[in-house]
Amino acid sequence: MSDEEQQPRLASPPSQLTMSSEVTFTPDLERAMSGHRHEHEIELPADGDIGSLTRVPSCAGEVLNEKALKNEDLFAVQWDDENDPMCPLNKAKWRKWTMVIVLAVSCICVTCCSSMASDTYPGMIETFHISEEVCILSISIFVMGLGTGPLLLGPVSEFVGRQPVLHYSFLAFFLLNFPVAFAPNVAVHMIFRFFTGFAGSSFLSVSGGAITDVFHNSKVATPMMIFSAAPFIGPVAGPLFSGFINQQQPDWRWTYYVILIWAGCMMALLVAFVPETFDPKLLKKKAKKLRKSTGDDRYRAPIENLNRSFIGALQNSVKTPFVLLITQPMVLFLDLWSALILGILYLSFGGVPFIFKHQHNFNVQDTGMAFLGIGAGMIIAAGTQPYFNKKYRAAVVAGGGVAPPESRLVVGMYGAVLCPVGLLLMGLTSFKSVHWIVPILMSTFFGAGIVYSFTSTFTYLVDAYRPVAASALASNSFLRSSFAAGFPLFGLQLYTRLGAVGGTCLLAGLLFLTLPLPFIFYRIGARVRAKSTFGTK
Repeated sequence: MSDEEQQPRLASPPSQLTMSSEVTFTPDLERAMSGHRHEHEIELPADGDIGSLTRVPSCAGEVLNEKALKNEDLFAVQWDDENDPMCPLNKAKWRKWTMVIVLAVSCICVTCCSSMASDTYPGMIETFHISEEVCILSISIFVMGLGTGPLLLGPVSEFVGRQPVLHYSFLAFFLLNFPVAFAPNVAVHMIFRFFTGFAGSSFLSVSGGAITDVFHNSKVATPMMIFSAAPFIGPVAGPLFSGFINQQQPDWRWTYYVILIWAGCMMALLVAFVPETFDPKLLKKKAKKLRKSTGDDRYRAPIENLNRSFIGALQNSVKTPFVLLITQPMVLFLDLWSALILGILYLSFGGVPFIFKHQHNFNVQDTGMAFLGIGAGMIIAAGTQPYFNKKYRAAVVAGGGVAPPESRLVVGMYGAVLCPVGLLLMGLTSFKSVHWIVPILMSTFFGAGIVYSFTSTFTYLVDAYRPVAASALASNSFLRSSFAAGFPLFGLQLYTRLGAVGGTCLLAGLLFLTLPLPFIFYRIGARVRAKSTFGTK
């Protein structure tokens, strides 16, 4: 490589640059800052956790450094060319896929931890002399931690990069599970359940971004499909794992001992196989090396020319999601729809055991396996995503290169039908006279509907509210976590009063009320967005 090629390219005169006081770090901006060139905009995959495709949350209070604006002699440090070995897109294929697998399994570990507590109730009641309602708080408090964590950890990742957040937050998740497992009283147990959820939440808000950092747009759909299944599969797999554990080990603490062992192994794999992937952070590192090797302080990464306020980013992260919920009807109703679905899923951790223990005399281990139907439905739905991706690409072609955001709601239409129908069929087949395999098979429709509904909601919020996409997703995450935390608290009373059939059919009825939402917004979404100050025009 010639000296000219090695020389970082000279920045455009900074005086020609303009930037609003609020900067949203989308992949488009990040890769533009880092020197990547793409012929077209990023196509958001219809099969991903879209929190991964917009940096959650957006950085606020960032303006170009005035000193940098006046200094036109600065060199903008970018990648040397498309083959620059430091560029995360150029990592070896095996490294990329190893990272995807490690991040996905780590995410499953965190989300499994939320629901594995459902089989520890008898032991906790005996140890701490508490009611079952108090035991259920173990799930609810953990889920609240999952919902609130991204509000802080998202902005942190924009300042320090992805690797430190992922490594240190998972280390905290691992260490904080010790007082959960060895808690001398229920207060200690509950307090640290919240903090373990808070620490583990980074894998729901930051991990996906690391994956999109290392794959080109044309190849990101498959790894995102694999990773995006993790937050759905984890909660369903939790009762399955804990059922086997508690059937073999009467001590309820063994559930958390297994989590500790699992988390310890994943911590080692994270350190070994998950490097820094955040372009602005890597370019900043490259600029520092150039300044040190040349003695010339004019080498600057684009991100170094920004005055960034962590407090401003945090304020924006906390405030904007609630502004959207209050002022944007589509955000509110779509968030309520997905929140209701997740709330019912977490309520099922008490409902499914009630059905199969009381109606079919299942033991703890067999009851955990009853969740296989929901899990199978999720996997089947994830496997159909290439079909929906193909339909979306056709919509892009038909739209002259840009598909309307409402095209994302097509997937949600399937989910809106499958969720209530699956629950209704599951409820109507929950009689003792019906073979136990039938309600399990019916639950696969519910599992598939969950994936379709969430995928549609996430992608639509990003496309329809692109200027504030991160905040739109944060509002969804907070409301979903609130419902998921609250619903298990009344699940026991619901099934005790109404029975297996009545309780499940009532929940199906609630979902039938939300069935028209994706169909309605598909028709009126464009008009609503046109009147919105936040919507994509």
